[in-house]
Amino acid sequence: MEDLIEIRWHGRGGQGAKTASLLLADAAFNTGKYIQGFPEYGPERMGAPITAYNRISNSPITIHSNIYEPDYVVVVDDTLLDAVDVTSGLKKSGAIIINTTKDGEVLKEKLKNYEGNIYTIDARKVSIEALGKYFPNTPMLAAIVKVSQVMTDEELLKDMEGSFKHKFAKKPEVIEGNMKALQLALTEVKKVN
Repeated sequence: MEDLIEIRWHGRGGQGAKTASLLLADAAFNTGKYIQGFPEYGPERMGAPITAYNRISNSPITIHSNIYEPDYVVVVDDTLLDAVDVTSGLKKSGAIIINTTKDGEVLKEKLKNYEGNIYTIDARKVSIEALGKYFPNTPMLAAIVKVSQVMTDEELLKDMEGSFKHKFAKKPEVIEGNMKALQLALTEVKKVN
């Protein structure tokens, strides 16, 4: 399946990495793609490292396993760079997207000189500005869409607006902030040179 895109998410329990991977799967499905979105559970506690996965394709997906050689890796919490080998199996033709304010030299060292593309976004800044609180998953969702181009920015925004209206039906006041977080994040993703 040459059009198959595989994404691995690294986060900590409670940061929304699993939710973001499932939202990405739903959005990709709604654009006509075949999808998989699933978490890998270890010790289920707040703050513990968690992993989630996405497969997105234009044709049926027949693989049913964890992802060992992802095209993209999303790191929701940069403290995981010291705790988890986030680039394990990551294709050099792919990219890693990290929620961080660290500079490129520090990141390259922490990533053991990974040779593929590195992108960063300050999801804390985006989240605080748009939502008034720190929820990194919404900005990271926009960041992976921007970098991977699994769908257009417009497709993401349209689908997520509908998803947020459903998800936050009893809290409509948070829809605008989440939409703003997505829009801001799409412009805040930066490639490390």
